[in-house]
Amino acid sequence: MIGIILAAGRGSRMGSLTDNQPKCLTELAGRSLLDWQLTALGAAGIEQIVVVRGYYREALSGPGYDVRDNERWADSNMVVTLTAADDVLRRDDCLVSYSDIVYHPDAVCALAADRHDVAIAYDRHWQALWQGRFEDPLADAETFRQRRGRLLEIGARTARADEIEGQYMGLLKFTPAGWQGVSELLAGLAEAERDRLDMTALLSRLLAAGTAIGAVAVEGSWCEVDSETDL
Repeated sequence: MIGIILAAGRGSRMGSLTDNQPKCLTELAGRSLLDWQLTALGAAGIEQIVVVRGYYREALSGPGYDVRDNERWADSNMVVTLTAADDVLRRDDCLVSYSDIVYHPDAVCALAADRHDVAIAYDRHWQALWQGRFEDPLADAETFRQRRGRLLEIGARTARADEIEGQYMGLLKFTPAGWQGVSELLAGLAEAERDRLDMTALLSRLLAAGTAIGAVAVEGSWCEVDSETDL
């Protein structure tokens, strides 16, 4: 299995911390977010890793990973960044990680073992983390429903806690067959629509198209660093 880290964006909510470097080089507890991710993926047995770059891409080159580039990072969203690794996704099973999250290797292992061609990890204990991050946890949370390890709904706004069975973490798995389905869906969209598409919107579209998406539960042991407050 190949690891893919999506690290093209600046992360403007990090303020001056990303004035001169990509978001994934922000330090948390003395280590960069990227270092936390590389360590977790390696501990889970994923030795080959690709980092998709964009903003300040020259800062992301070193031992331990290959690189791909989203040349249009400033004008597109994370799904377009993911397509920059199309050659890898077409060939190998891939574990995809956002670049602003920190997680335990056990989450990677559980997701890698899921039987679905497309799968995501989610946190069942999301409320404790969200209550620490936001005055109103429901103001940022999105709908998430699953049944017996299969995703039913994701990504809609809601003011009802009973519509949120967990929160998507930013960890995904694609087999080549799963990625083929994504590629076919994206090919049917206009370029402007693809550029605006975020990951949860893509997952929602896949569900609407009948794609079976695995939902792998974890219980804490992760965090998201989306702002200076989170840090």
